[in-house]
Amino acid sequence: MTVAQPDVSVIIGAYEAMPYLIECLSSVEAQTIDPERVEVIAVDDGSTDGTGEYLEEFAERAPMHVLVIRQENSGGPSGPRNVGLSKAAGRYVFFLDADDRLGPEALERMVAMADRAGTDVVLGKVEGVNRSAPKSMWGKTVERTDVFSSNIKFTLSAQKLFRRELLDRHGMRFDESLFTGEDALFTMEAYLRANGVSVVADHTCYYLVGRDDGKHVTKSGSYALRFDSARALMNLIAEHVPAGGRRDQLMVRPLTVTLLPQFGPKYLTDSEEVRRHKFELAKPLLDAHWTEGAAQRLRVHERLRLHLVAEQRPELLIEVVKFVKAKKQAAALLERKGRRVYLAYPHFRDRAAGIPDSVYLAEPREARAFPGYREGGTHTFVRRAVRKARRVLTSREVRSAA
Repeated sequence: MTVAQPDVSVIIGAYEAMPYLIECLSSVEAQTIDPERVEVIAVDDGSTDGTGEYLEEFAERAPMHVLVIRQENSGGPSGPRNVGLSKAAGRYVFFLDADDRLGPEALERMVAMADRAGTDVVLGKVEGVNRSAPKSMWGKTVERTDVFSSNIKFTLSAQKLFRRELLDRHGMRFDESLFTGEDALFTMEAYLRANGVSVVADHTCYYLVGRDDGKHVTKSGSYALRFDSARALMNLIAEHVPAGGRRDQLMVRPLTVTLLPQFGPKYLTDSEEVRRHKFELAKPLLDAHWTEGAAQRLRVHERLRLHLVAEQRPELLIEVVKFVKAKKQAAALLERKGRRVYLAYPHFRDRAAGIPDSVYLAEPREARAFPGYREGGTHTFVRRAVRKARRVLTSREVRSAA
């Protein structure tokens, strides 16, 4: 008798996951998808709190096939996920963290979406429990999109449905040399290689659970590891996307989510040694990937901070960070009859500082919040220039004909 290929392999990497693992596995057992269409591959990464024993108990009573692998601690989430992926037989794989849980119908809905749309990655709506969760990509259910046409670049966690054939074809695995941001690297590569991405926004598919002990993996990692993560993601984007607007669009993610927080409020409490080190770590990243196109996509205070880091101006950064931490609203200066809005953050038009006005120029999405702003100034200027040129040419033609 041959066993049919499962639709989805649920891969669970677990380390010291009790008691959260109980609800996690209950959410798997409660899925509405036929148990014969699911396999669970659970990897106990050297736990000492009963995680491994509970996984084995679950395997004995679960209605679906469950494979439990117990190994010595690997030091991070990548190893267990890769072990699970090497054993997966499903058409799709879903990575489930042992302290989180699935929403009802999650697997059934995501598999159905992938089959219907023919896409390689499916994002199911995420809600946070005792922690925040990404929100900007759940506006509506979308059968087919990509990383350039949506906000999915702002959810790079691994808790998605991936077509296994895509992962195998490109030899995709989690980078075990990274101890933070490994999921961002994996997911961004999948987005870039995928034949379409789907978004299930009308049903909560995943509950991101904040642990009471604060040991959730995304909270771990020193500042140096964050720079490692940013470097890896930036290099991946540069490798897959030619220089230009599309690359700039994706670079916004590592710039604002991974790099910028290193120069936020925490920077004020850093020692001088750590501050110098952060500038040293940031320099090659910004030398390679900080472009005018990427800068224009940021809010003024974000752009200003990264400009100062890129220009290696630590003496000016402190005042800006203090201003941002205080959550002050920078004064708006409207020029060109309201078509330009400059936000007067520290050092604006300070000759000694020498920061270009363009760093303080608000892009339309930020400028719209200020009364008196008239959108479309640049386009209006261009149209006027074109009309003037046409009038001059017409006048010359008339004189020539005469």
